[in-house]
Amino acid sequence: MTTFVDRVELHIAAGNGGHGCASVHREKFKPLGGPDGGNGGRGGDITLVVDQSVTTLLDYHHSPHRKATNGKPGEGGNRSGKDGQDLVLPVPDGTVILDKQGNVLADLVGQGTSYVAAQGGRGGLGNAALASARRKAPGFALLGEPGRTGDIVLELKTVADVALVGYPSAGKSSLISVLSAAKPKIADYPFTTLVPNLGVVTAGSTVYTIADVPGLIPGASQGKGLGLEFLRHVERCSVLVHVLDTATLESERDPVSDLDVIEAELKEYGAGLENRPRLVVLNKIDVPDGKDLAEMVRPDLEERGYRVFEVSAVAHTGLKELSFALAELVGAARAAKPKEEATRIVIRPQAVDDSGFSVVQEEDGLFRVRGEKPERWVRQTDFNNDEAVGYLADRLERLGVEAELMKAGARTGDGVAIGSEEDAVVFDWEPTMASGAEMLGRRGEDHRFEAPRPAAIRRRDKQAERDEADEEFDEFKPF
Repeated sequence: MTTFVDRVELHIAAGNGGHGCASVHREKFKPLGGPDGGNGGRGGDITLVVDQSVTTLLDYHHSPHRKATNGKPGEGGNRSGKDGQDLVLPVPDGTVILDKQGNVLADLVGQGTSYVAAQGGRGGLGNAALASARRKAPGFALLGEPGRTGDIVLELKTVADVALVGYPSAGKSSLISVLSAAKPKIADYPFTTLVPNLGVVTAGSTVYTIADVPGLIPGASQGKGLGLEFLRHVERCSVLVHVLDTATLESERDPVSDLDVIEAELKEYGAGLENRPRLVVLNKIDVPDGKDLAEMVRPDLEERGYRVFEVSAVAHTGLKELSFALAELVGAARAAKPKEEATRIVIRPQAVDDSGFSVVQEEDGLFRVRGEKPERWVRQTDFNNDEAVGYLADRLERLGVEAELMKAGARTGDGVAIGSEEDAVVFDWEPTMASGAEMLGRRGEDHRFEAPRPAAIRRRDKQAERDEADEEFDEFKPF
């Protein structure tokens, strides 16, 4: 049964915002009570938070679909809807968050580090909030904004100071069990260790963590054996320790060739592993043949520049010297790290000439409007309510969308899309929507959808004159 998972794909959906309420206060002897529709509640966010008590992504392997709660709709009597509850997902220290394309979104290291993976939708305004001096009784409310949805990938990279690497059954689990209080599974067959084991070692005044990475074999960097699954756990380590078996029963293997194979795999994997400081541990010297072999290969390894330690995890030989040497390297690595500075708050004001949206004509002649405000306004509009559509037209006109469409060459009847290709609202453009949603009429209606106003007629006539002039020019244009 699977007990350890270090990579999982998570399907997340933040909560939707609650719809605003369109309501009118009704009370005896108060015929003009006015609008009293409340706002909708905000949808819940999905946040990933580092929790030291969590060591695996197993829960998300079994339950990959996570959704926050929606905001409640507003009600009459100026009662706002309840906000959706945020969903907090605990993850292990060292979790990397990526998108489907493999781009890193966040690297969560340290207790309490958090990342908002999906933001909840805004609640829609009720008609009480939409009322103004000229629009005294709006017959509509804004819809709640949908919450963000998508897929993310979680990868766990063990946070440890020292990583023990080597062939299967080289004695890594035995070594970590005697250096620390960790109790990994130990047996006399290959690939006993199926998950990275962590232990805490104290050497003098230095306390550091040590990780036992599952056995590597030739081709590990290409996915052979278990290497590719767990090489990522070596990336964060400051020091690498080659654990070499001096008592192997395989005739084609020896400590030097084992070292060359593992070094080649680390270099092939990349991620800067070839540049990490490393030590060599010749393990199992309690075996007579192992002691003789260690003495034979030690000069060769030292000529290559390695610090070599002869140890026996079973007989507890050479462990103190090894632990203090590792503490020295870990201390040097920590001292070389740049000091963490307090996070600076960077304020980037919007440029003076930035309208907040863009208008682009596509190859098929469609004019596409992209921008945070117009796209959000479209999502919050109830297109079954004429007055709500008129209010949207007023907002777009005040923002300058209509003027930009004219500059881009849009004409009456041209197709206009607001939003991305997946969720765009497409309509035939009629440049007649000047501000005027405050015009009185029955609730939920806008007179501009019944008959054009004089200003609209004049604008349409001017457009027709321009079109006619263009046609005459095309007719007499020399070939």
